[in-house]
Amino acid sequence: MTVSAQQRVAELAARDRFGRIVGYLAARFGTLSEAEDALSLALVAALEKWPEDGVPDNPTAWLLAVARRRLTDMARRGQTRQRAEEHLTTLAEERADLMMETPDFPDERLRLMVACADPGIPRSVQAPLMLQTILGFDAATIASAFLVSPAAMGQRLARAKRKIRTAGIRLDVGRDDLSPQRLAGVLDAVYACFTSGWVAESSTSADITTEAIWLARLMTQQRPTDPEPLGLLALLLFAHARRDARIDSLGRYVPLDEQDTLRWHHDEIAEAEQLLGRAATLRTPGRFQIEAAIQSAHCDRHRTGVTEWRMLGRLYDALMRVAPSIGSAVSRSAAWMMAAQLDAAEAQLDALDPADVKTYAPYWVVSAELARRREDHAKAIGCYAVAIGLTINPAERAYLETRRSTCLQ
Repeated sequence: MTVSAQQRVAELAARDRFGRIVGYLAARFGTLSEAEDALSLALVAALEKWPEDGVPDNPTAWLLAVARRRLTDMARRGQTRQRAEEHLTTLAEERADLMMETPDFPDERLRLMVACADPGIPRSVQAPLMLQTILGFDAATIASAFLVSPAAMGQRLARAKRKIRTAGIRLDVGRDDLSPQRLAGVLDAVYACFTSGWVAESSTSADITTEAIWLARLMTQQRPTDPEPLGLLALLLFAHARRDARIDSLGRYVPLDEQDTLRWHHDEIAEAEQLLGRAATLRTPGRFQIEAAIQSAHCDRHRTGVTEWRMLGRLYDALMRVAPSIGSAVSRSAAWMMAAQLDAAEAQLDALDPADVKTYAPYWVVSAELARRREDHAKAIGCYAVAIGLTINPAERAYLETRRSTCLQ
């Protein structure tokens, strides 16, 4: 294995364990910033040593041991004797935990996610904070998911961490702390985790989307009588079921309405339908249930052979009433465009604030497709060009380049 390949293996192994370890340390030490700092130093050490020495048999134990030593050093240098002794006592307990196999290593991520959804932390930064601290995403990736600049997102995250430290926000939360308000923040983070992996389509994206589905399942177990976790899990499964049909045998991107339904995972679709049905019986509709219903309508094409675009337009209308967002607004316009309601679709796009959509690739894609249907090829070419510049997925970018080229003929 080359040095670069070893480096990549080390990076993947380290990232995969970041969230579990920082959650474990924070739960025991009661401080998020110290746990994150100590683990970051451990990751630096791993990326220096693992490419040369090889990834250890138990990477989790290796990273935790190094982070543990860093915390001990911090305790000795900057804290009182009593606090240092408390750290050392905790470290002794961790040694016993590490005697167990890695699969038994306690996973504290969900508990820490609930802590990050504290009412004292602004709702707008709760999900980004969870993505960075517990799930290991960098600020640039998070900023892209929430349509803000990396600098602005970095400032928000820094302020949130300072508030956790200065306000003494508890990290040792339990099941009783999972209020409806905190639940909403956690569900937002899990969904953002899934969509980040789904859009990236990178070597780690499959792990990210699978992790998000696992967390969504855990939420349904924690709140079995709450319909929104059921709706979120259904939504993720509907999308995940179509993963193999997104790219054809030649590596080309395939839009949802053109995908070969035989390549969909129908067992996941069936499970999603069952979950959505369970949520409906609880008679408390919400954002994720409506989004799951939208995906269910798309997946129904494997049975009927057609996509009911008018139904999708009405579902997006409902979603905009419950949880308006830029993404939902653009998707609604696309649905009505596909239903041949061009005036309605154009009016919906025109109603959006240009500042909100200037860096949002789907807006420019829908604008291009709408201009194409109006036979305004010059506008379509310009919109495609902007969309191509904003699209990070190579297969999707190649698809858009093909669409643009047909307008030039």
